Amino acid sequence: MKQCVIGNLPTLDYTGEESLNTIVANLLFAGRDRKKIIVTSCSASEGKSHTVMHIARNLAQRGKRVCMVDADLRRSMNISTYRIKTEEGWTGLAHYLAGYNDIGDVVYQTNIPRFYFIPIGRELVNPIRLLDTPDFGQLLDALAKEFDMVLIDAPPVGVVVDAAVIAARCDGCLFVIEYNRTHRREINTAQRQIESSGCPVLGCILNKVDVDSLSSKHYYNRSYQSHYYSNYYKTDKDK
Repeated sequence: MKQCVIGNLPTLDYTGEESLNTIVANLLFAGRDRKKIIVTSCSASEGKSHTVMHIARNLAQRGKRVCMVDADLRRSMNISTYRIKTEEGWTGLAHYLAGYNDIGDVVYQTNIPRFYFIPIGRELVNPIRLLDTPDFGQLLDALAKEFDMVLIDAPPVGVVVDAAVIAARCDGCLFVIEYNRTHRREINTAQRQIESSGCPVLGCILNKVDVDSLSSKHYYNRSYQSHYYSNYYKTDKDK
């Protein structure tokens, strides 16, 4: 199997790790049939990819075999942001969906034990024609048989339609929302768009939260700054 090295994935502080542990525990309790999880957001720069990377690492540290699929085929920043390197040239999701490579050619074992990664391979101007095919669903199904969890890093829902197309092939969706930035109506619209694909929304992760701004978190030392706050919200049907 091909190898790659994740060179820049900073550790979280105490509060961030505890919040991440809560998120991962909730995800594991979502059910054994929830293995293909799409992670998306309403808009760009809300911390979606950062969150996916840390969830994948946390799962791997718990002994789970996890594969992260970079499906942001229009504008992925994972390889540059996290300084992911391989001795060979990259082949990835785009190459597989275009029929140039088999699954074994695009899955990379990272330097984090039990953490595997599928890069985009190359950016595409219009990836819908490749994502909206049986081949993509068959890829995720094959990965779900091989790994304990498959995390799909998808583009924001409010920017392009890709996320809804990807969600149709998944067992559940997690939203990453930047605290005090995204409006409720944007979240509701994004939620309806994902659910219209047949994929249930499992919850929402509030990102970039200062715990001092949340009265229920004041027992933490003030030196700790939260990166994650898990908030599994109810849908309109549950209210």
